Amino acid sequence: MKIKEIIAHLEQLAPLSYQESYDNAGLLVGNIDDEIKGILVSLDCTEAVIEEAIANGCNLVIAHHPIVFKGLKKITGKNYIERTIIKAIKHDIAIYAIHTNLDNVVGGVNFKIAEKLGLKNVNILAPKVEIGTKLVGSGAIGELPDAMNEVEFLFMLKDKMDVEMIRHTALLDKKIKRVAVCGGAGGFLLSHAIAQEADIFITADYKYHEFFDAENKIIIADIGHYESEQFTKDLLKAYICKKIITFAVRLSEVRTNPVNYF
Repeated sequence: MKIKEIIAHLEQLAPLSYQESYDNAGLLVGNIDDEIKGILVSLDCTEAVIEEAIANGCNLVIAHHPIVFKGLKKITGKNYIERTIIKAIKHDIAIYAIHTNLDNVVGGVNFKIAEKLGLKNVNILAPKVEIGTKLVGSGAIGELPDAMNEVEFLFMLKDKMDVEMIRHTALLDKKIKRVAVCGGAGGFLLSHAIAQEADIFITADYKYHEFFDAENKIIIADIGHYESEQFTKDLLKAYICKKIITFAVRLSEVRTNPVNYF
């Protein structure tokens, strides 16, 4: 099977036209006509991930985050982005990114978070447009099978999302039933979470002053960018294996989270 064939399957799930205007999803390095020897799925593509691909005989890395986000005028190896690209090219490894286009579809990143939390009746939080039979938009919202008290829910959230710590606004002394989520930086969706009467909004990358925007109407829970999206790897592997079973699909064992907790 050629790289272009797996790309066709990925873009059935998350067409490139669904990505945000600032994004850079798609094939970033490599030749679409190369035969696939093995696939490595990762949240990020770094030098360590490319080394892992080399060690495991994988010539295609599928990552959620694009290693190339802004234009490159020179590739001299002066930073990790350039070094990663150079290493990939030297070893004939293709890099494909599936980013905000996967965020914006039913069954994508946010629906995986909802699945991990056991939410029911899950829908897109902020629908943008209906394209054919597909609804496209940001975030997801659903309901717990049974309401939980706030502390109980936060313990469950830490466990299910494998989180070391949660930054959150004041607890409101009420039950949690309706839950809004957005993997990565989702602060722009707070008003939608409030409008849809979510009891808690789970996302990442909140700045200090942005927490005030909750105004005791909702709990904001920042679980970390990597933590919120880490199970995207499992989503992609399951999707690929369902479509194609003729070669190895591996989950990267490299923890690419640049944030550590002391």
